[in-house]
Formats: sequence, C-alpha cells, structure tokens
Amino acid sequence: MLVGWTTLETAEQARRLGREAVEAGLAACAQIDGPLEVFYPWQGRVENGSEFRLTFKFTEASLTALGEWLHRQHPYDTPQWVVVRAAAAGEKYLRWARDPRKV
Repeated sequence: MLVGWTTLETAEQARRLGREAVEAGLAACAQIDGPLEVFYPWQGRVENGSEFRLTFKFTEASLTALGEWLHRQHPYDTPQWVVVRAAAAGEKYLRWARDPRKV
C-alpha cells in the first residue's frame, strides 16, 4: 500500500482531482484535509497562505500512472507529490485497496 499527497489552493481543485483519480481507477480512495496554513520560500521571501492537502491511497501498480496523471492535471507549475510506503495495513483494507470495485 502506498500513500501519496499533494496540495492545492482550493477545496474545489482538491475535490475535482480526488474524484477524477478514483473514477479513473488510479487510486482506491482520496481524502482532503484543510485548510492548512503553509509557509514556503518564493522569489526571495517567505510566503504564508493556505492550501488543501489531497491524500491518495493506492497500490504499487498505480504508482507511475497516478504520478504522471497528477502532474498533467495539477494547476501548480511545481506540484508537491510525496509518496510513502505504508509500514503496515489491515489485510481486509489491502484487499479492498487492490480492487475496490469488487467489494
């Protein structure tokens, strides 16, 4: 099981990308958190703003396709895309994540 996340400026952008990724079968599920307060360097100064975090749960089989799709669809020039492997997950949840349409 892999968990990947990105951030977006609006909840609507996060909803759209989350729904489309799940509908396309690229992710088992998508979750949205936020708004989050963020700080980041930009053009020589530290900016402060808010974003929404979009988190995906998916399998190794979708890693490349989901990453490529996300970079094509994302409105940011340099989108955050961080992926980690889950150290553990429930067996029933893993079965569901492998093919959520069969459950």
